[in-house]
Amino acid sequence: MAKGKRLKTISDMLKVPIKKPKPDFEEFKKVIKGEKDAEKVHFVELLMDLEIKKHITEKFINKKWVEFSEGTKEIFWKQEINFWYKLGYDYIRIGGGVNFISTKGRKGKDTASLSRGERTWVEEGKGMIESWQDFENYPWPKPEDFDYSSYEIVSKNLPDGMKLLACPSSGVFEIASETLLGFENMSYLIADNFPLVEAVFNKVGETIFNFYKNVIEIENVEGFFQGDDLGYKTSTIISPDLLRKLVIPWHKKFAQIAHTNGKMYWLHCCGNILNLIYDFIEDVKIDAFHSFQDEIIPVSEFKKKYGEKIAVFGGVDVGKLCIMEEKDLRNYVKEILKNCMPKKYALGSGNSIANYIPVSNYLIMLDEGLAW
Repeated sequence: MAKGKRLKTISDMLKVPIKKPKPDFEEFKKVIKGEKDAEKVHFVELLMDLEIKKHITEKFINKKWVEFSEGTKEIFWKQEINFWYKLGYDYIRIGGGVNFISTKGRKGKDTASLSRGERTWVEEGKGMIESWQDFENYPWPKPEDFDYSSYEIVSKNLPDGMKLLACPSSGVFEIASETLLGFENMSYLIADNFPLVEAVFNKVGETIFNFYKNVIEIENVEGFFQGDDLGYKTSTIISPDLLRKLVIPWHKKFAQIAHTNGKMYWLHCCGNILNLIYDFIEDVKIDAFHSFQDEIIPVSEFKKKYGEKIAVFGGVDVGKLCIMEEKDLRNYVKEILKNCMPKKYALGSGNSIANYIPVSNYLIMLDEGLAW
């Protein structure tokens, strides 16, 4: 290699991180609502593993990553804002504030390239509530214990044009079936003691509802981006009728809080829930839907069927984002943009940016959005 020359890095070749970002959530909101066509590709993600954010912050943004603690909370959230800002997002999603305690879970070795050492799974057998006595003894989160500090820190430190989306916890179904009941235990209780199951779901929904009623008052909160995984590859996890009874009414209440305050309600839901999609569109009245697997329904096909009614988010299949070579990945993302832009669409992964996704592939996806 000639003197003074060096090999190009991915940072040299890509347009991200962006030198002078220009977030414009109000513009994004108009695109989501179908009030205008997008003039650029807006980006969206539900979640991103800390290992990915740390790697990009240190290798590409050239800032030392600061781990979260009570003493570093404000510094931590400022670096989070800077991360989303530099990568071209119009918003930051803040999670947490309500803690549903669980003493059960499964652990295993994390084999991702950016490993955190250990990976956890939810408990599928028995959770913490098996009887009415367990229900009464469970330490249910109280409104006076809700923590809004992260939302308040972020709100006062956002760059011009950026907003925040709130989500206090996992979804009603996820918490009730995984954290509290355990799926196997819940399945028996649906037959043996349905009032207990219903009480658990309603208590979870009520708790999240109470948090949303307050957090919507914080400046710069522009809505809720709630996750609640209800399906697997071929169907919903439990029957649609049960979900209509136990879960969907709570999402409707969350959406009503947002809409009453002139804000938005975005839903992330993994799995095949196509037999419930009109419930979410017409009854809950979600503003946008997120989470796609090509094996269930490619985002382009979903956009064609439902894109006139709601905004469509993401859709870059995580499996393909993990394994595709650059040329194929660029062509795949371009095809999605061709089919989904410029109306009521934002680019992102089909699920989330996990620590086993190559950082280069994530950045290539964003690069194609910027080049559109």
